[in-house]
Amino acid sequence: MKKISKLIAVASFAVATMFASSTVKAQSMTPTNAWRFGIGVEGGIPTGRAHDFSKAMLGGTARLQYGVANNVALTLTSGYYNMFGKDAVKFAGDNNDIKYKSMGIVPVKAGIKAYAGGGFYVSGEVGAGFETSVFGAYKGMDTDQYDKSTKLILAPGIGYSWSNVDFGVRYENFSGSHSGNYGMVAARLAYGFKL
Repeated sequence: MKKISKLIAVASFAVATMFASSTVKAQSMTPTNAWRFGIGVEGGIPTGRAHDFSKAMLGGTARLQYGVANNVALTLTSGYYNMFGKDAVKFAGDNNDIKYKSMGIVPVKAGIKAYAGGGFYVSGEVGAGFETSVFGAYKGMDTDQYDKSTKLILAPGIGYSWSNVDFGVRYENFSGSHSGNYGMVAARLAYGFKL
């Protein structure tokens, strides 16, 4: 819990610093035929089955954005998410320390952002998530006989853009066979620039 609190404090400080150090200028629209590129830091809380194995997610993403109208942009996002493994529940009389392994996911998502004015936007993304480790594995477990899964990603969100900064919050759902369905509530803080 201390790690999550520190992560939230650092993210809050970063947002406050960006507000204070730059002239806050809302981006109420995205120019037509304009390209932008952004690098973001992701933080989140796993939900569903993932919450059984992990307490927190941290990642990084790169996003390419193209304006198709003054208030609509298409996006392409990829990067890496790491869901940190947590301690497993011990059974009565079991003296072994069991800790779940961290789980990695590489997302590849296409999306749309629609600006509602004043820098606020709603977004939606769809894509694939490629697991880089076995879901729910614990340290010492032989995972050779288990498959890593590819998940369908659906992610609705909201956000706010100003100057070169973008802050968004979303729910990201991962569904598919093998390890079942799970999700996360996540926030992204990104710095972007025109191409």
